[in-house]
Amino acid sequence: MQQLHPYWRMAYIEAPRYPAKLKRPFSELPALGDDRAALIVHRSRRSYLILNRFPYNPGHLLAVPFRDVADLAELTPVERADLLEEIVFGQRLLTAALHPDGFNLGFNLGSAAGGSILHLHGHIVPRWNGDNNFMPVLAETRTLPQALDATWERLSAVATALKNQKPKATKPKAKKR
Repeated sequence: MQQLHPYWRMAYIEAPRYPAKLKRPFSELPALGDDRAALIVHRSRRSYLILNRFPYNPGHLLAVPFRDVADLAELTPVERADLLEEIVFGQRLLTAALHPDGFNLGFNLGSAAGGSILHLHGHIVPRWNGDNNFMPVLAETRTLPQALDATWERLSAVATALKNQKPKATKPKAKKR
């Protein structure tokens, strides 16, 4: 039997998920003043992109409105447009930084839809051909090849570079094998 040794995972497992004083993390994290600690990689006027602390894949982003709402219908048209632009920027960012083959995009609405925090957020999950292996199927375990802090570093650097560029199509390029 082979063994996996992702030694960095213990620091992730033992780290506090959110500062204990936060009761509404998605509303309060942007006000902390430390985007690195909060894992926020980009801010627009009405929403922001944050790395998912419980990622499906490396680079799994959440697009979150600054205003505390639970449903898309509670956002103003301007806030909805801003949130969608933030999702588009997230795709551009992940395409430039991580070169995925595709994306899963979606929203979990309502407490029964998943997650423990009732706050509207959209998921932007980068996907690669063959990114599912036997671990989730047989062992109900995901193995992530990169630490959240390293992913934050990479995405933040690319986000800064992309802010001043004209948007390009986000269609992932097929990799030659």
